[in-house]
Amino acid sequence: MPSIGSYDVIVIGGGHAGCEAALASGRMGMKTCLFTMNVDSIAQLSCNPAIGGLAKGHLVREIDALGGQMAMITDLAGIQFRILNRSKGPAVWSMRAQADRSLYKFYMKDALDNAPNLGIKQAAIEELLVDDNKITGVITASGETYEARAVIITTGTFLNGLIHVGLTNYPSGRAGEFPSIKLSDSLMRLGFKMGRLKTGTPPRIDARTIDFSKTTPQWGDDPPEPFSFSTREITNPQLPCYITYTNETTHEFIRASLERSPLYSGVIKGVGARYCPSIEDKVVRFSDKPRHQVFLEPEGLHSKEYYLNGISTSLPVDLQLQLVRSIDGLAGAEIVRPGYAIEYDCVYPTQLRHTLETKAIDGLYLAGQINGTSGYEEAAAQGLMAGINAVLKINEQPPLILQRHDAYIGVLIDDLVTLGTKEPYRMFTSRAEYRLLLRNDNAEMRLRDIGRRAGLVSAEDYGRFAAKRTLIEEEMSRLKTQKANPDDINDALTALNTAPIGEKTTLEQLLKRPEVTYDFIEKLFPAPSLHGLPLDARQFIETEIKYEGYVRQQERVVERMKKLEFKQIPPDFDYRAISGLSREVLGKLEEVRPETVGQAGRIPGVTPAAVALLMVVIEKMKRIKSDGFYT
Repeated sequence: MPSIGSYDVIVIGGGHAGCEAALASGRMGMKTCLFTMNVDSIAQLSCNPAIGGLAKGHLVREIDALGGQMAMITDLAGIQFRILNRSKGPAVWSMRAQADRSLYKFYMKDALDNAPNLGIKQAAIEELLVDDNKITGVITASGETYEARAVIITTGTFLNGLIHVGLTNYPSGRAGEFPSIKLSDSLMRLGFKMGRLKTGTPPRIDARTIDFSKTTPQWGDDPPEPFSFSTREITNPQLPCYITYTNETTHEFIRASLERSPLYSGVIKGVGARYCPSIEDKVVRFSDKPRHQVFLEPEGLHSKEYYLNGISTSLPVDLQLQLVRSIDGLAGAEIVRPGYAIEYDCVYPTQLRHTLETKAIDGLYLAGQINGTSGYEEAAAQGLMAGINAVLKINEQPPLILQRHDAYIGVLIDDLVTLGTKEPYRMFTSRAEYRLLLRNDNAEMRLRDIGRRAGLVSAEDYGRFAAKRTLIEEEMSRLKTQKANPDDINDALTALNTAPIGEKTTLEQLLKRPEVTYDFIEKLFPAPSLHGLPLDARQFIETEIKYEGYVRQQERVVERMKKLEFKQIPPDFDYRAISGLSREVLGKLEEVRPETVGQAGRIPGVTPAAVALLMVVIEKMKRIKSDGFYT
């Protein structure tokens, strides 16, 4: 059938990965089309009504710094904002926001509708068109063909999706929506190695049936700190969440009901998320725990539904109701929407390059849960990078590959394409070995220039950033040079229970003390030119000074690492030509086909000795080539 439309980039799927990919492509000048099975479900918060969290908040800030959309939409839809891990060091502080589901969808759809070069079509894509290992287009369920120079698949849980509620199951990509079956078949026919994963969601209950007097309210920060560097203030009313707990009655009931659980009766075959287990898993695996925390999270400003974060379940609906009613404050609860588990197909991500382009099919990119990840934030980060790299490739420009020391996004993608995953991958701060360099407060400093060069950061936003960066540099210089007299500060230092000074001391040296904060310094020695410096900039200044020694130490480690990280391995490198490699190492190297020596060293099972051999052979090849004997 002849093509009825032609695009530079086609994005399949309207979830968080698809939205970021489509926006990036359109804003970078490509004629783009986003295909989704239901236009009304674009940017759906399918699971919990929240954005961010431990390490995930870092991803959202990095998306924003690069010019992505998620942080700005969160600020527009946010109804509670909190900084997590305040009691720990700033490297692991993480931002989290409750979002109004309806507002989030509305504002993201509005951004897509008003983006340049971007169209939206409601259609199911069932087949990929490939010619000589190069993507050429797609075919819809109704038989229309659309040509494309690049295709980005962001199908979430829709590939062969199967929902489980008790021992009943039915095909679905999400509650109430059809799955994508034939697209999964198309990928298999193209030779991709596929896996099967599982995730789940808890019941939603009617707020009017909750006894909030038996729960503990949890308010957000006041004032709320925005996610986006471009947001001036949060204007939505702010709502509390509420905390309650399961109890031994809950646990006894669940243990007695396991025979009706698809998880424990062998019905579900997919691998679930280790770090976000169902309540059935929690009770069985952590049998010594007398209770588990449950967060009652509001679904929106005008919704009467509450999301029960902490009790994801696939038990039958009648058992879910009994489970819920055993929890303090929920004795009279009515379920609006039951929880469920969903199995879906994924593509093993070691079949991807760091650009998220598949190694087998030129111009085909994968992003989001199809790559084995969990979470809105991980999906959005991949979608943004896939969109950027698809455009760069079409324009015959070098790809954008963030390294592990550049961003959590770099850690995420490197982990996926190097290590792979056999369970839903979730980002944690512990996965980033250089996390003191990858903080919430410095995401803009790290990535804004990159986003501007890519064409995703507006002149207005970049101008504000440049002005803020100048102010920060001026203030850092002032703190290094301005000195405090003992008579001007010792009383205040004594009040802080820190030792007085005996001679003039720079403000920088004072700020290095654990007891001294930037606000303390600025109150005593104000800098008039810094009026209105954002909170994240103040935090950045304080952290950079207090942790300067540790930061410099990590920077030195990064410099040493770069010698390996940027040593390229030829795409057609013959690993069998290296004598001395074990079969296990050889198999790992041939499966992943690392792009650099640094990546090779991170593959599980590839030993330091094997990396050393690889280095020797590559250096020998370079010498032979430079002498004119290598072809």
